[in-house]
This record gives sequence, C-alpha cells and structure tokens, in this order.
Amino acid sequence: MDLDNVPQEGNATLGGHRKAVYARDASGRIVIAPSKGWEAEEIVTSNAVDTLQALAEAARQRVQAGAASPLEYWMCARRMDVPLLSQTSGYWQWRVKRHLRPDIFATLTDKHLQRYADALGLTVTEIRKLP
Repeated sequence: MDLDNVPQEGNATLGGHRKAVYARDASGRIVIAPSKGWEAEEIVTSNAVDTLQALAEAARQRVQAGAASPLEYWMCARRMDVPLLSQTSGYWQWRVKRHLRPDIFATLTDKHLQRYADALGLTVTEIRKLP
C-alpha cells in the first residue's frame, strides 16, 4: 500500500493508540507508517475477543460441572490453547491434556502447579480454583 493510503479510520480496540504498518513511500522504498487502524480490523478483533470470552465461559461451566479442571478455565481465560500452554509451562502436550482432567489435576503437587502458575501469571492458590 502507498504511504498516502495507510488507513486512519480509527479502531476502538487499539484504545486510541496507533500501530505500525508497512507502506511504500514516494521513492518506492518500504517504510513504517503510523495507522489508527480501520473498521474491518476492529470488527474482526471484536469478534475474536467475543469468541475467546465464550470459550472461557464454556470452560468455566465445565469446571463447575466437574467435567474439567480449573486449569482449563485459566488456560482459556489467558487466551491460550494446549500447544501454547505446553510451550510456556515446559510440559509435553499430552501431559497438559491429561492435567485438564479434574481427577488428575487434583493429584498435582505444588511444584507441578507452580510451572502452570508461572506460565499463566497466577499463584498456585489461584490456579486451584475459579475466580
């Protein structure tokens, strides 16, 4: 896109901030230009956030029903999935999936939970229950 065509419509999801986009200047070089965003981006971002909140709420209901561990809720609430939680906690994906079961989660030691707590930005006490 040309430097003159960089969108400046505004995007409520950016909170009044600008973001950097690449554009071509008059001499044909690619430069970084500030953008306020555009409407399509705002719609897509809002829909994605709504979907993530719905996933977290569904996980909360599964935890309350006893079908999942609190780890599943916190994973969804922090906008993570199994591969990302696996990478940040250092556990294999199959172990993370196993720890999503409430019976297995209940047997985890504080040492194991601390790795999840660090990855999720929580304390061990917080990770054991729903907010």
